Amino acid sequence: MIWLVVTLLSFVAGVLTQLRFRSPLTNPTLLATVLVAAGLLLSRTPYQRYASEVQSLTSLLAPAVVALAVPMYQQRALLGRQWRALLVGGVTGTVLGVLTDTLLSRALHLGPAAERSLSTAPATSPVALQLAQFTGAPPELAATLAVLSGLVGALVLPPLLTALGVRHPLARGIAIGSVSHGVGTARAREEGPLTGAASSIGMGLAAVIVTLLVALSVAAN
Repeated sequence: MIWLVVTLLSFVAGVLTQLRFRSPLTNPTLLATVLVAAGLLLSRTPYQRYASEVQSLTSLLAPAVVALAVPMYQQRALLGRQWRALLVGGVTGTVLGVLTDTLLSRALHLGPAAERSLSTAPATSPVALQLAQFTGAPPELAATLAVLSGLVGALVLPPLLTALGVRHPLARGIAIGSVSHGVGTARAREEGPLTGAASSIGMGLAAVIVTLLVALSVAAN
């Protein structure tokens, strides 16, 4: 029970810090992850114990992801007119993300477990967790790398897109959602409902595309 309280307080601390400093580095999810991870390491608490104590919180992940589709429904008319561009952007972004993660793991000689886990990182952590049984990746590592992928994308992509001159909300949203899933979509919603809606589409497409790629890989082997 103590780790459930620690997790909630860490996230609240992250939210308050973000309200105070307004920096990408003060992302509440990132700060909460760092605080909880530090607590687990210092107390030498096994992950299994932590996972069991926060199970009630973890069960809320699925409805939270579904809730991200609300802006998409609200903007359905505009999104329906731009579905071709959104589809091309989502597919391209996700495939490039998978290729980059796979090539990076090989270049760094991270080993088969990390390579298999990174191959599903562009998908949301629940999807990566389920796909681990087909890729042979350690489930915990696959879920962790998916979360880290979302955190890095949420931190890096918005300022990078701005530096590249990408300012259209649909373009920004689909780029963020296709590689940064839930965490990135939450960040995209801060830019506006249209960006958040496009990011929700990108997140959904990423989950479908990564699943199809894994299915093709398993069938080929």
